[in-house]
Amino acid sequence: MRILAVPVEGTVASADGVTIHYRVEGAGSPAVVLIHGWAGDASIWAGQVKELGARHTVVTIDLAGHGASGRNRAAWTVPAFAEDVRAVVEKLDLKRVVLVGHSMSGYVILEAARLMPDRVAALVPVDTLQDVEWKPGEGFAAWMESMRKDFVASTRKFVKEMFPEAADPALVEKMAARMSALPPEIGVAVLRAVFSYDKAAALSRVSQPIRAINSDMYPTLLEVSRRYAPQFEAALVRGTGHFPMLEKPAEFNRLLEQAIEELAR
Repeated sequence: MRILAVPVEGTVASADGVTIHYRVEGAGSPAVVLIHGWAGDASIWAGQVKELGARHTVVTIDLAGHGASGRNRAAWTVPAFAEDVRAVVEKLDLKRVVLVGHSMSGYVILEAARLMPDRVAALVPVDTLQDVEWKPGEGFAAWMESMRKDFVASTRKFVKEMFPEAADPALVEKMAARMSALPPEIGVAVLRAVFSYDKAAALSRVSQPIRAINSDMYPTLLEVSRRYAPQFEAALVRGTGHFPMLEKPAEFNRLLEQAIEELAR
């Protein structure tokens, strides 16, 4: 039986000096780095850390502006978040890494893979990159204005729309409360950065194997992704919304472990 490493928490300065908090548990290669999405934090991965830690070094990160990390970032961009990931991976000197990124961090791991081509073995985006050619429509400006005027109410509504009707009401409320607590000025700035990010161009620069684990709430357009990255694959957790790792953790964990085993041999 493998003896699990004692959990270790630490901080490291990102490229712009913002303090990034991380936690390391388990032991084994490849290391698995789990990165939350917008308005989340490392705690969303609790069910995965426990499962993966018996076989892998598992690292969770609070991106800048989120969780226990610093909030003094001058410019909120996807590449800046990727630098958060690089700072942690390099401090821990992880040689072979699988990056797992939920929601906006599907974009973050694309950038991080470009920054660390010799360290990143594979990418697992989670409920993201369904249509990399999609761009915001006419209602985007009005939606962003509603976020600016009443961040809490708008975010709570936004979060509830991320779940299917049959979702556990307690889970929906938990995520709505947690995500609407993000400082509004950070939340709005990050959303602007995320929705202006060129996903297709970033995807075209990635050579590592990619397997998304998405819900079936919205279609995943494989043929679109493969125009930019022929190695793009996807698996679905059916009957879930935007948080498959929380809604059906056992099925999600099975698919994640399978992706790690098959992509990062």
